[in-house]
Amino acid sequence: MITLAGVSRTFMVGGRPVHALRGIDMVIARGEYVSIMGPSGSGKSTLLNVLGCLDRPDAGSYLLQDQETARMTEIELSLVRRFQIGFVFQSFHLIPRLTAAENVELPMVFAGIEPEDRRSRIARSLDAVGLTSRADHRPDQLSGGERQRVAIARAVVMEPAILLADEPTGNLDSLSGSEIVQLIEQMNASGLTLIVVTHDTGIGGRARRRIRLADGKVVADEAADEAADDPVGRV
Repeated sequence: MITLAGVSRTFMVGGRPVHALRGIDMVIARGEYVSIMGPSGSGKSTLLNVLGCLDRPDAGSYLLQDQETARMTEIELSLVRRFQIGFVFQSFHLIPRLTAAENVELPMVFAGIEPEDRRSRIARSLDAVGLTSRADHRPDQLSGGERQRVAIARAVVMEPAILLADEPTGNLDSLSGSEIVQLIEQMNASGLTLIVVTHDTGIGGRARRRIRLADGKVVADEAADEAADDPVGRV
C-alpha cells in the first residue's frame, strides 16, 4: 500500500539546510498497525506530512497504492487526501460554531456527496464512535475525549484506506486517551491501515510494528512480541 524509497526532505532555516528526512525506506502493507516514534526533531512530523500527501519529498519515491505521488498534480493530491487518507490530530481541529454532526459532515460537503447519503454516513460514523446522543452538541459542549471522537468520526466518514493519527491522545487525560486508543485499534482490527505518530512510548509500543526515527533516519523497525502485548487498558 505504501512504499517509500530513498525519501529525503530538507528545509532552509536561517539560511542553513536542515535535513528533516534522510533516505527513508519503508513499506507498509494494507491493514497494518504501525507506530512512528522518536524524540522532538527526529522527523516524525515531516514524515507524517509526506505520508499524508501534505508535503512532497525533495528526493526519493513515494508510492501510494502503486501510484507515484511525485507525478500527481495538486488537484490529484487533494483527492487522495479527501478519499484515501483520514487525519486525526492532537488539537482536534473542529469548527467551534458547528455541531458534532455538522463537523463530521464537512468532508462530504466538500466532496459533493448528496445530502441523503451524508445523513446516513453521519449517523453511522457517530454511532461507531459512541456519540449518537451528542450529535447536536458543539465542541464547547463536549469533553476532550468526545471532541477527539468527533474528529475520528470526521476522519473516517469518507471511508479512507489509511488513518494517520498524530499524537491522538496528547491533549487527553489517561482515561480518555485509553478510550481513544481502543477506538482506533478497533478500526484497525476491521481492516483500516493505522499509522500512529507519537513520542509516547506507551502509545507507540502498542502497535504491531514500531518504527523509530532519529535525526531524520529510521534507526529501528521491529514487529511487536505478541506474547508480551498488554491488554488495551494499559495506556
